Amino acid sequence: MHRLYSVTVFVVLASLDNVAIGLVPPLYESIAPDLGVARAAIGLVTAASFLVSAVAAVAWAYVGDRSDRKPLLMIGTLIWAAGTAGSGLAQTYPLFFVAQVLAAVGIGAVGSVGFSVVTDLVTPRRRGLVLSFWGLSQGVGTLAGTLVGGLLGAHDWRRPFLLLSAVGVLATLAYLLTYDIRRGQAEPELSGALASGGDYDYRISRADLPVILARRTNRWLVLQGLTAQVAFGALVWLPDLFRERAEAQGLSAPTATAVGSVFATLFQLGGVLSIVGGLVGDALQRRTPRGRALVAAVGILAAVPFYLVLFFVPLRIEVPDGAPAAEVVLAVLGSVLTEPTVGLSLLTALVALGLTSANSPNWFALIADVNPPEHRGTVYSLGNLVNGVGRAAGNGLIGLAFQALRSAFPPPLNVAVGLAAFQLFFIPTGVMYWLASRSAPNDIRGVHDLLVERAAEVAPEHHPTR
Repeated sequence: MHRLYSVTVFVVLASLDNVAIGLVPPLYESIAPDLGVARAAIGLVTAASFLVSAVAAVAWAYVGDRSDRKPLLMIGTLIWAAGTAGSGLAQTYPLFFVAQVLAAVGIGAVGSVGFSVVTDLVTPRRRGLVLSFWGLSQGVGTLAGTLVGGLLGAHDWRRPFLLLSAVGVLATLAYLLTYDIRRGQAEPELSGALASGGDYDYRISRADLPVILARRTNRWLVLQGLTAQVAFGALVWLPDLFRERAEAQGLSAPTATAVGSVFATLFQLGGVLSIVGGLVGDALQRRTPRGRALVAAVGILAAVPFYLVLFFVPLRIEVPDGAPAAEVVLAVLGSVLTEPTVGLSLLTALVALGLTSANSPNWFALIADVNPPEHRGTVYSLGNLVNGVGRAAGNGLIGLAFQALRSAFPPPLNVAVGLAAFQLFFIPTGVMYWLASRSAPNDIRGVHDLLVERAAEVAPEHHPTR
């Protein structure tokens, strides 16, 4: 029960920090005028937060791979909770910017250090499945942030920030009772030595960094995030597309904001299918060491045409203007059954998100497969750094693209065209996963041999000089 409680806490915390990430985008139209800036300036805050979080994660992960990880997770959670509270209290744009950056620093710890901990709970045979829940918790968190931000913040954008910061403090207290997870305890090669009293005390050092980068699979896993996250970063504007469509049909700004958040949340439910992607990856990996990477490659490439359809299917939105949040939610859900275009859009979105969600669990699992335990947090954070650069670029450049396209395409068509163009970045991502599938077998075999050698060294009857 203690172990189950600990896993639950780690998964919930991975979700909560993504709620913080998802709060701002649906509230651009509310935050910008209140702080006296253009909407693009708030988009810049989101882009900067992605980048800062990714850079901070590298430092957090390196320290986590060398030391006790539990205190780092608690400190990181308190930092993002403080930054989120500061965001809700900020009265000026510079203060809002600083508070969001502070929150991003703390968020970097939860993702990178938490990943290292979770991989020590998961055996290779079930990595895809279990890490799909880890990734899904983050996706659910982002969706919850979009929904909470749009609904609770429709009339007062500060409210969701203050509420989430209080939840973050409570989550920190939950950490105090979690199970202490031993590094390497899930590895079959080490299980015998650790069960007999051995201690896997290898830790990362600066000399290991060239070794990490020398693994070809690591290079492809890190680099694919640059193009993938340009596409994913653009998708944070999905609520904006549906909000503009609602306004074009005559709804007021607060109601349109709520409608956009509900539609965006509903259409991203396909992310739940990441569990299927994890299961398929596990099954194929047992047949061939290329399995996980091939599943991710096919999923990413097959999703592109479905995204293109999603952005251009017209929606007829029947929602009473000025209705309370609950009525807006019910009206949107009802339109799935009563409006054929809404139903078609939902089906297309489920397929698109389901296919791309195969990327997440298999990426996590591949990092664990091709790296020893003391390297995983750092490799994850390096990948996350490149992801952050790509996501910041996608999030920042898409706003400029919308403005440039406005002269040729009236709103909301300019948003649809811009989003469609940015999804083409998924194509090089799929190619890089295919290249990773070619190098993965050799790298997996190398880690297996290394852990077998170390198992003999850490056994109680053996006392090596290290």
